[in-house]
Amino acid sequence: MPHFEVVTAVPAPPDLVFAACLDVEAHTRSMAASSERAVDGRTRGELLLGETVTFQARHFGLTWRLTARITSYNPPRRFVDEQESGPFKRWRHAHHFEPDGSGGTVMKDVIDFASPLGPVGRIVDSVVLSRYLPRLIRIRNAYLASTFG
Repeated sequence: MPHFEVVTAVPAPPDLVFAACLDVEAHTRSMAASSERAVDGRTRGELLLGETVTFQARHFGLTWRLTARITSYNPPRRFVDEQESGPFKRWRHAHHFEPDGSGGTVMKDVIDFASPLGPVGRIVDSVVLSRYLPRLIRIRNAYLASTFG
């Protein structure tokens, strides 16, 4: 299964960064380039354990919907969201937050994903999504970090 990690320095304490990463509206602002919006579940405010949100966005010229549930929640250190329905065979995104020793946060995103369609999906994962998805996470994280800077 494809796996990647993105580490980002954020100039704010872990509790604030943790909350910002669970904020639905902050997420949609960070993904404005793909016209992302929350269309079901919690569509405003901060997600909590067990809650879902359905995002709709345009990627590769197509409109996609992904419903994610918060399946693990340990403020302000870690939470996990997992796809309940959407384009992936599997999507698991663990968010980790550690103090950097100078008032900021080291944020680490750990993502495991897999496309459907067997061998065709594995080719899409290795040729396209293994580059595209880390870039999306870096864009989101740069936006988030800039809101604290």
